[in-house]
Amino acid sequence: MPKNKGKGGKNRRRGKNENETEKRELVFKEDGQEYAQVTKMLGNGRLEAMCFDGIKRLCHIRGKLRKKVWINQGDIILIGLRDYQDAKADVILKYTPDEARNLKTYGEFPETVRINETVVYSVDGLDEDIEFGDEVSSEDEADPVDAV
Repeated sequence: MPKNKGKGGKNRRRGKNENETEKRELVFKEDGQEYAQVTKMLGNGRLEAMCFDGIKRLCHIRGKLRKKVWINQGDIILIGLRDYQDAKADVILKYTPDEARNLKTYGEFPETVRINETVVYSVDGLDEDIEFGDEVSSEDEADPVDAV
């Protein structure tokens, strides 16, 4: 049996997050890039994002971010557009909420963007035909809960 001469395996490295405290420089979009907000996590390193140019795209999380930067629904991301596939893109960067607020104040995002809230897009307006009736109970009918 071989002797272990290293300092541990991958679990030893897992707890470190050294770049958390450092402030990084704010990255703006360039040609071939677009800002987007994550609408749905699909699994297998993929997600669905609503880009700020109005197109919903299927995005692939690149290997550098895959297990190091956790992306959730509602996060603001920078994506790289593909020349040959308009409906697909690659995630380049995830913005922290502070960075996203700064970008919004610089006018990079539309005013309708909500930064800290998860966004739920309804598919073809499924919830539009639900109506709630206002029932007014009379004073004679006492609630059984009140009688206890």
